[in-house]
Amino acid sequence: MSITRRTATAGFASLALLRPAAAQGFPAKQIRIVVPYPGGGPTDALARIIEQELRETKGWNVIVENKAGASGAIGTREVAKAEPDGHAIVLGNNQTHATNAFLIKEPGYDPIVDFAPLAGLADLQHVLVARKSLGVTTVAELIAIAKKDPGKLNYGSTGTGSGSHLAMELLKTITGAQMAHIPFKGAAPMAIEIVAGRIDVAFATLPSVLGQIQGGEMIALAVASDTRAPQLPDVKLLKEQGVNGGEADSWLAMFAPAKTPAPVIATLSTAVLDALAKPAVAANAIKQGIAVNIRTPDAFRAYHADEMKKWAGVIRQAQIKIE
Repeated sequence: MSITRRTATAGFASLALLRPAAAQGFPAKQIRIVVPYPGGGPTDALARIIEQELRETKGWNVIVENKAGASGAIGTREVAKAEPDGHAIVLGNNQTHATNAFLIKEPGYDPIVDFAPLAGLADLQHVLVARKSLGVTTVAELIAIAKKDPGKLNYGSTGTGSGSHLAMELLKTITGAQMAHIPFKGAAPMAIEIVAGRIDVAFATLPSVLGQIQGGEMIALAVASDTRAPQLPDVKLLKEQGVNGGEADSWLAMFAPAKTPAPVIATLSTAVLDALAKPAVAANAIKQGIAVNIRTPDAFRAYHADEMKKWAGVIRQAQIKIE
């Protein structure tokens, strides 16, 4: 299934249902899209795509504010405590609105109770990559090495409890492979070490390693998603290589404070979903390694609940803790 069809089937048919509840007189002031991470990453990139669309198509006064820190908890917490009038919203992800609840002792917010979802927006597909000198081209070859000599191979992650860490722990659970974990502070240093041959393998979000894969500096073994990456159409999925249940997309979604009035939620949801439904906007996102995947608020709630349950189990089984 292509990203365009995926987007259409997930959300287009429901857009019209949101419009009758549009709020009168909204927005009354500037809308802040809080990104709980530094500028320059994929979450920030998608926020700025939406910001531009809302300015141009709706005429709204919208800004993006980067509020990084504490695995995204600082900016997320700020929006949770903001006035619930729709003028402060957060572009969160599976870390801020799922795994933090099980990894951080006091995140300062509840990802379900304190927020109302506006829309599921997109996925950052995780790709399993290996150093060139490892000499493997398939997942089966990697698992065979890992099982033959448990602990000999190492794997990098973008930090303890990060999406890349959890994706590998899920793979280890499914396959029984054993590899040593080496956490890094972000995707860039991890990618450098893979290219240099000092890290054997890693899961990385596609935007963070696409250039190195296309440049032949590392090997892409598989995509941990339901659909192949449009940027790497020849790279097989995990399930196409016999590993079922290893899907580990990092999703992006937009949230408002929980008590935001329903008509305001509907107005914001419709505006954001309409923006992302444009082929040119989806194409822009794809160029940056982002797979647009629209989910209306109701559809996202069900997906969100499943994601919370899934990653809570992975974290519990792997006994992952952030001090």
